[in-house]
Amino acid sequence: MMECCQPGILDEVPPVARYLTFAIKNNNLVKAGMSALSDLVDGVYTVCGIGQTLVLALSKKVPGLGSFPASDGAGFAIPSTPAALWFWLKGTDRGDLLHRSRAIERRLAPAFHLSHCVDAFKYKTGFDLSGYEDGTENPQGQAAVDAAIVQGIGVDLDGSSFVAVQLWVHDLDLFEQLSETEQDNTIGRRKRDNQEIENAPLCAHVKRAAQESFQPEAFILRRSMPWAAGQGAGLVFVAFGKSHAAFESILTRMTGAEDGKADALFKFTQPITGSYYWCPPLLNNRLNLSILGF
Repeated sequence: MMECCQPGILDEVPPVARYLTFAIKNNNLVKAGMSALSDLVDGVYTVCGIGQTLVLALSKKVPGLGSFPASDGAGFAIPSTPAALWFWLKGTDRGDLLHRSRAIERRLAPAFHLSHCVDAFKYKTGFDLSGYEDGTENPQGQAAVDAAIVQGIGVDLDGSSFVAVQLWVHDLDLFEQLSETEQDNTIGRRKRDNQEIENAPLCAHVKRAAQESFQPEAFILRRSMPWAAGQGAGLVFVAFGKSHAAFESILTRMTGAEDGKADALFKFTQPITGSYYWCPPLLNNRLNLSILGF
């Protein structure tokens, strides 16, 4: 599967990244615009996902791909913001990412237009801006492949992946007003040594999102990165899976829909976007879009 998946999915997060979201501008030109897609994506430094709106515009179907589920809870909302295309540009130089994103935008016009652009970065060795290590229990090696990559379904789907993407906005002033104990209990880990707190409240994030606690186990491969622009800051949450089932199980519990206990994260951070994409496999180092008729 590693030979036909987009390898950037399994690689560690880069020093800097740029996320691009595109909407359909002209339905009559979508097929022509798709012809440029394989030339723009190497799967290593540019990872690409295709949304349900684009699949439907092509009158095709990708089994397992649907719409991001909107929901709400006490004092928070989980929005659904579908889009046609999603790109994750990875690199070491922000200037290079700028020029690469401009080139993609030019090649996709006039069929698609850029609807959202977010610059992100690696903080320390892989931390959230709250100061806590992110992705501590990410699966590794073959376990990561098994969690994130479609296998044994068929040549058009094997090696592909499904990704959930959310832009979270942090209220860092509010979080910093909490005591160290309150911060630790919000996350469910101690900031000083990243150790899980056994007697943390049931609303602690670690308690809500423990992947091994679900039936079946809900393992996802997180590749999230912090973002900051102007006075705003937060996390671009990115979770790859062999389907969207594991992510939806975790999200359902986080919102409190399962047992009435919402994740404590919502006290200081909220998502403002939410979308699903299908990341096609590779064939001869190019996107395999045969399921879409290309």
